[in-house]
Amino acid sequence: MRKEDKNVVIANLGEMLKQYPHFYIVDTEGLNAEQTTALRRLCFKQSIKMVTVKNSLFQKALDAAETDFSPLYDALKGTTSVLFSGVANVPGKMLQKNPKSGIKALKAAYAEGGFYSANQLADLASLKSKDELVADVIALLQSPIQNVLSALQSGGNNIHGVLKTLSERS
Repeated sequence: MRKEDKNVVIANLGEMLKQYPHFYIVDTEGLNAEQTTALRRLCFKQSIKMVTVKNSLFQKALDAAETDFSPLYDALKGTTSVLFSGVANVPGKMLQKNPKSGIKALKAAYAEGGFYSANQLADLASLKSKDELVADVIALLQSPIQNVLSALQSGGNNIHGVLKTLSERS
């Protein structure tokens, strides 16, 4: 590969690092063309961008990024693919739900501003996305208000019923 081509690949990987805030480094050694295509389709359905990379070029792209990704360098060995995602837990859930996807193992990940090792797949899958956290907070804030409104509405019906009964008696 010519140096110019390598620079283009590094620049493209750098753009993906800027575009996608979360990525998983996975081992895809031994996948044939059919398995790779099936894995890419699975990723596409989940809005995950899968890129097979040369470890040295990906490390150069990580070096050029604003964030210090040096804890991930040890994971860059063997056949490597990177799963880029806009939501931190989507690739983790995909890997857990599809153990026969062809991915041998998670090597490392960068999600929600933190570094994760190969044995933390369950933690990654259980991470809540920003949207899920916002929904939880809104639900917690709405709960007391809904209880008060419900009590007022049911109390109003009871008072109305009592007043109607009293007026009918007189």
